[in-house]
Amino acid sequence: MEKRYTYPKHEKLKSRIIIGSLFEEGKSVSKYPLRLVYAPLPDGEAGPLQMGVSVSKKYFKRAHDRNHFKRLLRESYRLNKHLLLDNLQQPYAVMFFYQTKDRMDFDEVQEKTVLLFEKLIESLKAESQKS
Repeated sequence: MEKRYTYPKHEKLKSRIIIGSLFEEGKSVSKYPLRLVYAPLPDGEAGPLQMGVSVSKKYFKRAHDRNHFKRLLRESYRLNKHLLLDNLQQPYAVMFFYQTKDRMDFDEVQEKTVLLFEKLIESLKAESQKS
């Protein structure tokens, strides 16, 4: 089957309720300077994965800088989401954060994203073995 490198609307995390529950009950993995907060999606939500991105106003005061790094995060997710989709057993909501004032280029963000996704997959496998 051919991999589709897209980021369709149904994969975008927009629900304030789900985002709120991510911060209350979600678990987190990080690979400096990126961090993922994840939680299982409630039944009936669309798609196997919903992803949101965030860049801190604390580190980047100007909106165009924050938008630039959000674009990098979304593009990196789009190109590497197959790593997650191939290994997820149930639907998840994920929030993707850029947490440093260091300005990384796309190749560095891409490399860290792959490492972060692998770390998330390992933690999900470890959780499923506990249950």
